[in-house]
Amino acid sequence: MVDMATIGASHRPLRDKVVDELRRRIIDRVYEPGHRLTEERLAGDFGVSRNPVREAIRVLEAEGFLIAQPRRGAVVASMTARDIENLFDVRLSLEVLAAQLAAQRAGTPGAQALDRLLVEARTTRHDSDLAALNTRFHATICGLADNALLTGIMESLHGRLQWVYRQSVNERAKDSWAEHEVLATAIRAGDAGAAGAAARTHVLAARQKALALAGGG
Repeated sequence: MVDMATIGASHRPLRDKVVDELRRRIIDRVYEPGHRLTEERLAGDFGVSRNPVREAIRVLEAEGFLIAQPRRGAVVASMTARDIENLFDVRLSLEVLAAQLAAQRAGTPGAQALDRLLVEARTTRHDSDLAALNTRFHATICGLADNALLTGIMESLHGRLQWVYRQSVNERAKDSWAEHEVLATAIRAGDAGAAGAAARTHVLAARQKALALAGGG
C-alpha cells in the first residue's frame, strides 16, 4: 500500500521533497513504467500545491525517470536496452577507476566502512533496503577514491542505477553481494589491479542481467 502521509511539514524545499519521494516511488515500482501521473493527483498524494510538483516533474524528466506531457502531467519512463547500454558504458569506466583509487587510498578505516555495509547486507531481506545498501556501497567506494569530480559524476547516476538494480534485485542480489565481497577484499588489500578487475566483473554481470530483463540480451 502506498504511504499517503503528506510531506509538506518539514523544512526542506518542497520541490526537493517531492523529487525525492516521487523518485523513490518510481524506483520501488509503486509507479510502474507507462503509468500516467497528473499534477493534481501527485499534489494530493504529497499534500502540496501543484507548483512544486510541476518543478519536480521537470527535474525527474531531466534525470530520465519521467516523460512530461504538456497539460497532462507525465508518464513514468521505460528504460530501453539502449538506455541501459549507455548507462553501463559510463558506469564501467567510472567504477573501475573508483575501485582502483579506493584501493590506493582507503586504508584500514575505509575498508572497515565497506565491511560494515557487507555485514548489514547479509541480514537485510527487503528489496528496497538492499537497493539502498547497494547504492551506499558504491557511493562509499567513490568516497574512498577521494576524487570530488568522480564522486559528483557518480552521484548523478545513482538514481538510475538504483532503478535498474531494483528491477533485478530478486535474481541478482546474492551474486551481486558476493561480487561486492571480492571487490571489498581487493580494496582492503590495497591491490588496485585486483580492485579494478573485480569492479569490471561486477559491472559487466549487472549489465548482462539488466539487458536480459529489458529484452536486449
